[in-house]
Amino acid sequence: MNNKTSILNPSGGRALRPPFFLVAWLLVSLAQAEELPRFDFSGPGMATTFRIACYAEDKAKAEKATDACFQRIAELNAIFTDYDPTSELMRLCAPEAVYPAFVSAPLYDILQRACRLAEQTQGAFDPTCGHLSQLWRRAKRQGKLPPSDRLKKAMEATDWQRITLHPDSRSVTLEKGTLLDLGGIAKGYAADECQRILQEHGITRAVVQAGGDTAASDAPSGKKAWPITLRTDAAHETSINLIHQAVSTSGDLYQFVEIDGQRFSHIISPRTGSGLTTPIACSVIAPDCTTSDALATAMCVLGKTEGSKIAASLKGIELRFAP
Repeated sequence: MNNKTSILNPSGGRALRPPFFLVAWLLVSLAQAEELPRFDFSGPGMATTFRIACYAEDKAKAEKATDACFQRIAELNAIFTDYDPTSELMRLCAPEAVYPAFVSAPLYDILQRACRLAEQTQGAFDPTCGHLSQLWRRAKRQGKLPPSDRLKKAMEATDWQRITLHPDSRSVTLEKGTLLDLGGIAKGYAADECQRILQEHGITRAVVQAGGDTAASDAPSGKKAWPITLRTDAAHETSINLIHQAVSTSGDLYQFVEIDGQRFSHIISPRTGSGLTTPIACSVIAPDCTTSDALATAMCVLGKTEGSKIAASLKGIELRFAP
């Protein structure tokens, strides 16, 4: 064999030397990948602002991909929202609903994920807290605590095991009187969907932010990861690096109500039926944003000691509680 066209591999055998034109093409391709321009987009969705930063060959490709993302966000919101009585979620919870009820693939998927996370967090995250959510929304508007009798009934209707999933028929059965609320998981799910769509359009370097939820794919050009700043309270910031991970922060820094001199967080504990009264905030780093979104809420309910114990049993989860 001509030694000019081959190299000796470590095992002692012969391996073909890559042709010069192939090596040159690879080097040019890698250089081009490093030099891809960055494009930034933002738009409303799910009562927050979604922001997408991505690297693409040109603006037209980036716009086509992100337009598909924002269309998907709107589609998911129309399915998941509990503010619209005509949404698929609310039709599933309606008194006249007949069970088992066939549901769309996104609704079945998110309910499946929500139930698994509810089980893993021992009910600290609970998608059946809809009655509690409505009571506390009204309390915030009126500046009055929920009536104790209605709070008791809402607590009785809050239990994720009231949901039965039927995978063979992609259908759902709810115990009568169950009201779902996906507010603690929907934005993270939508961020993951955006990453999936970007990948389908050939965009592999991107970060998607939805309020306090962030999902990252490949690192930006010239960097090892996406630098993300976390704020858990008014006085503290911390920075982390994300690549093929997600992070979500939950707490009462911005969303709370004061009634009769008591501060209540927008985070409702399924255990007590009340908005949290002890200041707390937690950031959760996870393999995907659906998981980090739900766990961030759950960890605030559980508190640092119990939350850390549960998180230690889950693969790929890292917690950052506020100091």
